[in-house]
Amino acid sequence: MKVIFDANGGDNPKEIIKGAVDASNEFNIDIIFVGEENFIKDCLNDLDYDKDKISIVGASQKIENDEDPAFALRKKKDASIVVALNLLKESKADAVISAGSTGALLAGGLFLVGRIKGVKRAVLPTSIPGLKKSTMIIDSGANMDTDSILLKQFAQMGSVYLKEYYNIDNPKIALLNVGSEKGKGNSLAKETYELLENSNLNFIGNVEAREITNTEADLVLCDGFVGNVLLKGIEGIAEFILKSLFYTLKTGHGSDNEKQFMSNILGNFSKKLDAKEVGGTILLGLEKPIIKAHGNSDAKAIKNACAYAIDIYNKELINKIKNNLGEN
Repeated sequence: MKVIFDANGGDNPKEIIKGAVDASNEFNIDIIFVGEENFIKDCLNDLDYDKDKISIVGASQKIENDEDPAFALRKKKDASIVVALNLLKESKADAVISAGSTGALLAGGLFLVGRIKGVKRAVLPTSIPGLKKSTMIIDSGANMDTDSILLKQFAQMGSVYLKEYYNIDNPKIALLNVGSEKGKGNSLAKETYELLENSNLNFIGNVEAREITNTEADLVLCDGFVGNVLLKGIEGIAEFILKSLFYTLKTGHGSDNEKQFMSNILGNFSKKLDAKEVGGTILLGLEKPIIKAHGNSDAKAIKNACAYAIDIYNKELINKIKNNLGEN
């Protein structure tokens, strides 16, 4: 397998290169780095790797997070994301991993690589930990404005993803809403509820935001605006709770053994919330695997994103979405 890494994307390009090299060494895969050639070569000088498995394609530009994605894609033809996605389109590799601009990666994936036939828009899934199990949020930020037909298709793709990648048989799908009863919510929520209820999907009804970490649903459906606000709210509250508990533990009374015990518990909980453990997430609905890594990814996160990309490729997720999209 061969994976393209956007070496200009993200906040820590050195970490991206180190993580990719670690992945190449551990998983025995070929790597194409796309970015500033001299910088990449300087970073590689400090690392041990198989030179036959690493290649570099130069790209002098970077698309920043505050740029308009569509305009930047047209203007910056030598941006690393553009070059990387064109290489993927030309089948020079099997997947792309980028920690760069989500908007540019999504727009580039749509315009340069293309959508699966029948897919109207790509979608961004994100898994969050819960008391019973993890739950997938779709959409977590790719589509700010949607309609009920789009949301149903997001649910279809998410259902295939959960079944084929996570081995969840007949995934349970819930609609994020302001109340659990049928008939709650705005017109979009009501229309989407009707479509899901009359589909072949395993729709279990509405779920409120406060129930997400303790829901039976495997997938919670919402538009990208709501999903992104929800996730950032969860992240902020979790960070506040963890910092407050660590501070209380540090300044409070108790024996060293008791403090160490509580510190271990909090450390394990913090690990469950750490994006580095997952590494990245696929943009569902595109013709080829495009993985979005977190902007501040370190080497461990990048290596984990690569392991995830390998699993996506080996499980033939893209083909299975193509084959199953019309069944629901």
